[in-house]
Amino acid sequence: MNTISTLNTAGARPLQFPIPANVYAETVVSVKHYTDRLFSFRITRPQSLRFRSGEFVMIGLPNAEKPVFRAYSIASPAWDDELEFFSIKVPDGPLTSQLQKIEIGDTVIMRQKSTGTLVVDALTPAKRLFMISTGTGIAPFASLLRDPDTYEKFEQVVLTHTCRDNAELTYGQELVAELENDPLIGELTGGRVTLYNSTTRETSGRMGRITALIGSGKFYTDLDIDKLDPETDRIMICGSMHMLRDVKELAEGLGFQEGSLHHPASFVVERAFVG
Repeated sequence: MNTISTLNTAGARPLQFPIPANVYAETVVSVKHYTDRLFSFRITRPQSLRFRSGEFVMIGLPNAEKPVFRAYSIASPAWDDELEFFSIKVPDGPLTSQLQKIEIGDTVIMRQKSTGTLVVDALTPAKRLFMISTGTGIAPFASLLRDPDTYEKFEQVVLTHTCRDNAELTYGQELVAELENDPLIGELTGGRVTLYNSTTRETSGRMGRITALIGSGKFYTDLDIDKLDPETDRIMICGSMHMLRDVKELAEGLGFQEGSLHHPASFVVERAFVG
């Protein structure tokens, strides 16, 4: 499954419920289904919205008097004219059970404040940046990989993406493959971005959780790189709670210190989740 649709002249469909106060109401302009568990979509961007690449917003649907909102990382960079999101499909999820059914012209609502810890300003400068992700945790890195600020602050970027099955890796593969053709940052990315994929369920060329691959040394051997070092490296982590905990422990064991916008340091973790 890999289907995409884009906005046509049909326009927005009528709403069943009024839009709540103090939220943006934006129109779906494209939807792409990758598997029966993953899809991405793009919506119009509010003219007044300002955010840092890597941040998340609270989004929902105008399908109830009191809509359900969930945290979603913005997958598009801060300069983009549209907002992109990458989502799981949960059959009984309070939001995703309905969000996965959106079509072109539908309305998505969004609270007006963005926030998050996965921003380059929360890290001190270094040579290499490692973006560690599982599943839809790749979304904030999709934003950061397309932002010129990332390449001003770091010489090399390594993106890891671990999923259960091969098809779930497609979003990240397409993202990295298209970087060098990007009109804004293409010239900056050549030879500077490395994608490191693995699967945990379906057989692939590389199997295993990222913590196991790093711990065994296979990660370094595969990439032919030096081991993670807080003197030269920075780490961003986003994905499942299990992975967040394990990679955080691994990083701290190597001497990395958690940073924030107020106190930049050598690694950051995002703890907002979709459901």
